[in-house]
Amino acid sequence: MRGKWGTEMARAAHDFQIFVKPTGSICNLGCDYCYYLVKKDLYPDSRSYRMPDDILESYIVEHFRTAPHSPIRFSWHGGEPTLLGVDYFRKILALQRKYCPTDRQFINGIQTNGTLLDADWCRFLASEGFHVGLSLDGPQPMHDRYRVTKRRLPTFKQTMRGYELLHQHNIYFDILCVVNADNVCYPAEVYDFFKQIGATFIGFLPLVEHQPDSPNGVSERSVSADAFGSFLCEIFDEWKSRDIGQVKVQIFEEASRTALGQEQRLCIFRKTCGDIPVVEHNGDVYACDHFVDKAHLLGNIAATPLVDMLESARQRAFGQAKQSALPRYCRSCDVRNLCNGECPKNRFIQAPDGEPRLNYLCAGYKRFFEHCRPFLDELALLWRTQSREPPTTGAATATIRSGPKTGRNDPCPCGSGRKYKKCCLGK
Repeated sequence: MRGKWGTEMARAAHDFQIFVKPTGSICNLGCDYCYYLVKKDLYPDSRSYRMPDDILESYIVEHFRTAPHSPIRFSWHGGEPTLLGVDYFRKILALQRKYCPTDRQFINGIQTNGTLLDADWCRFLASEGFHVGLSLDGPQPMHDRYRVTKRRLPTFKQTMRGYELLHQHNIYFDILCVVNADNVCYPAEVYDFFKQIGATFIGFLPLVEHQPDSPNGVSERSVSADAFGSFLCEIFDEWKSRDIGQVKVQIFEEASRTALGQEQRLCIFRKTCGDIPVVEHNGDVYACDHFVDKAHLLGNIAATPLVDMLESARQRAFGQAKQSALPRYCRSCDVRNLCNGECPKNRFIQAPDGEPRLNYLCAGYKRFFEHCRPFLDELALLWRTQSREPPTTGAATATIRSGPKTGRNDPCPCGSGRKYKKCCLGK
């Protein structure tokens, strides 16, 4: 592929996703737990946090020339990207159409708090096929606990207005729910609320704010590992009994992918990381959304080819460290293939043997993955015995729900003549 200046450019060796911050950390809200608002301090001399036209163009050109496969995915994050207005995003689409190679396609996604969405925004998002992520933390009292304006006013009603507009315009969107010390105590209420409003895809993001000087090493808002594990188990049981094929829950989807022999899509559960860097408003590129600091600055999009930053020794080492730094406790864990130590940002407690860098949420994840393992074993068996090609998660799990169950002492469905527990169960 020839780049903007007519030179032949190399593509990245692996697929990647970039969180682009066209308005930096600027947001119309002041959510108590937001970890990105403070990133403004990295740029004390900036008069504007709106990505300039030349930086925007350079980024889009670089993304097209570097992406190894089609469709090419663009992910617009913040701060709050809708602060820039619809016309800014119309400019984005014009640049994408200008530079997209004729033999390739592109897709846009945007993460938003939903409070600034209106009919004009939704007509645009619908017409351009945007995928939307909407931040919503559950019923009104739970959502308004931490998701507030800078004047400490609640935001639930504004967010739900945005939710209804997305529905009315038939826009594909998913829910991102931050699980904190408050709403984690009410898994049934949280999940029932999302079902009642018609949510079809839900991601649960555990809040972990590391505070080394606090008694538990985290803020009071942070979810505890045990509570998060219980939260996931209770919702899983409800989902398994009633909602398979109707509601997708991201962590259940990720676990099911491993049962079907597929790689996890969610970076926190992959063996290695480093393929989701950040591009800030001025073109600076950082290793990861949770490592936007001077130590993890890779360069600037206007000065260094994106492929050089993605494939740099520093970025590869950053990604590989997720696997190489796993403590022995993780390496011998029965559910390691499902968790892989989760996100490195949360690795700050000691393992039972005293080794450092165990994930703060380890006990919760272990409880959940052990709880859903029989379901995953059944899903894996279905794949092995009924199809050479991995079924989609929805189709496979729906078959499990509707089909006959195989008991541990029943003959194995694979036809070996052995008991299920002595044959395919657990493989």
